Amino acid sequence: MNLNLNNKIIIVTGGAKGIGLGICKVLAAEGATPVIIGRQDSDNQIAIKEIEAEGGKALAVVAELTNPEACKNTVNKVIELCGRIDGLVNNAGVNDGVGLENGNYEDFMASIHKNLVHYYLMAQYALPELKKTKGAIVNIGSKTADTGQGNTSAYAASNGGRNALTREWAVELLKYGIRVNAVIVAECYTPLYETWINTLENPEQKLKEITAKIPLENRMTTAEEIANMAVFLLSDKSSHTTGQLIYVDGGYTHLDRSL
Repeated sequence: MNLNLNNKIIIVTGGAKGIGLGICKVLAAEGATPVIIGRQDSDNQIAIKEIEAEGGKALAVVAELTNPEACKNTVNKVIELCGRIDGLVNNAGVNDGVGLENGNYEDFMASIHKNLVHYYLMAQYALPELKKTKGAIVNIGSKTADTGQGNTSAYAASNGGRNALTREWAVELLKYGIRVNAVIVAECYTPLYETWINTLENPEQKLKEITAKIPLENRMTTAEEIANMAVFLLSDKSSHTTGQLIYVDGGYTHLDRSL
């Protein structure tokens, strides 16, 4: 399908690895120019080389998005480089295990900045350009806001916030023709997921137990499957879709996992 994204400038936070990289690759394959936002220049450059090797193009900006000023500077840099912004994918974050019983105020607030605050700031700073282009926003979220997970209060709270902001922004931005949607992820094997699973006792067995509970085909969702939905939502092929939380999860969140 031609998604009419040729030469569109799309910011992707956390675009150097995992789901973010998957989104950048699909965008590039559709003729768009993803702008990777990541904290490590070396990772960003590796991602660009992978995209270029597949025949696409990409740019990158180095930024630590937990720093509010860096969010503003990042958007300004994209405008300087590209002259426009056609879409924003808020994706960067990490399930950092700040729980209730063993957490503390400092870690909780740091996690909220790591996982939620920059979603708001990136959208706010990009908004003037998105108004001009009638661009779209896609927020990447997690099933933890629906299901809970245990020992990850801050991450779950952040994802509840992502869901709420998706619907709130969809309402606020109707008058500008800016659509806002979210893709909700359950079990997708990424470098961060691998890091988390390896913290558990007997990680290989735990991974088998998890995949056995994913109703559709008893397998992990791929980063490309997440990316395909995100890119569709950025395109004008989803022109009357806004305010939606779309679960690309093989039925994990809502279907009976004993199926």
